[in-house]
Amino acid sequence: MILDTAFLITAFAALFVVIDPIGLTPLFVALTKGADAKHRRGVAFRASVIGACILLAFALFGEAVLGFIGISMPAFQIAGGILLLLTALDMLFERRSKRRGKNVADMPDPSVFPLATPLIAGPGAIATVILLMGQTNSPAGSIAVIGVMLAVVAIVCLFFMAGGLLERILGQIGIDVATRLLGMLLAALSVQFMINGISTVDWPF
Repeated sequence: MILDTAFLITAFAALFVVIDPIGLTPLFVALTKGADAKHRRGVAFRASVIGACILLAFALFGEAVLGFIGISMPAFQIAGGILLLLTALDMLFERRSKRRGKNVADMPDPSVFPLATPLIAGPGAIATVILLMGQTNSPAGSIAVIGVMLAVVAIVCLFFMAGGLLERILGQIGIDVATRLLGMLLAALSVQFMINGISTVDWPF
């Protein structure tokens, strides 16, 4: 079976935008301020592994849980699209960074909270993974989505490990510009999710 390249690109873009490695990197740097390189690498690796495990669990069992409680996939697509649109608006108008900043706690090891969840495996990322898995109709497609998800989390880990260097290269202005561009892309993707959900509803008329 030949996998749909366009779908894989869309999946990668959606997960990359929602998880937002560029936007998370300054927070990682702030959470590990004063730590040596070895400690930072450990925190980055643990947070990435835990975040990936959370997303993997929802990718494998999320739709089954939805079916158990009586929620159809089109309904979740529409709701997930609305959630992603709100996330995009937060990114465009800086509310996302302000909200994240309030959740940052002064702790020695922030691997589980707030890095792994809710920053890496947050509601938006969980919704996106379930939506993408729902759009596949074969084991190969499901494996591809999981592979894309793991690739994005691996990129997050790399960004974390290079956080200090990236911060010096981009600067605060560069990070702000990138976040807004990603927010615009996420807004368009979220609308597409809603269109897909509406188009697959079994209307009674």
